[in-house]
Amino acid sequence: MKYPLIFLLMLLLVSCNYFDVKKTSSEAILNEELKTFNWNDVDTYPSFSSCDSLNSKVEKKQCFEYTLSSHILKYLQDEIIVVTQDVNDTIGLHFKVSETGVLTLVETKIDSLTLKEIPNILELIKISLDSLPEVFPGIKRGQQVKTEFKLPIIISVE
Repeated sequence: MKYPLIFLLMLLLVSCNYFDVKKTSSEAILNEELKTFNWNDVDTYPSFSSCDSLNSKVEKKQCFEYTLSSHILKYLQDEIIVVTQDVNDTIGLHFKVSETGVLTLVETKIDSLTLKEIPNILELIKISLDSLPEVFPGIKRGQQVKTEFKLPIIISVE
């Protein structure tokens, strides 16, 4: 009888550790949640009202890029640009859309020949952005967020 009592007493002392409840802090939960985010992707890309009828995320992104590039190209086509030699170049534009929907041109990559032939090309691009329709910001987990993207524009002047 003595040995089973000692055995039960030892079992009771050892099993106390199994009843400990480990508390998880809110910071630990937040850190775990932040690790699961894909910070390079948004739930909804920035868009224009003309793209609202589309359902797919990819279609909305393509619509946004197409609307923006065609708006810039239309503005450039309406301008009278005189060159001494043909210009065929792809201009790289780096944009930022704020969480309030303000579109800003951050950086441009323009070939030196294009700049020589059309010295005011950067000003023309910036002016064309002033007449854009309202831009709706990107959304991540229900919150409006800043987004950045690059857009190539093909310039062909003869």
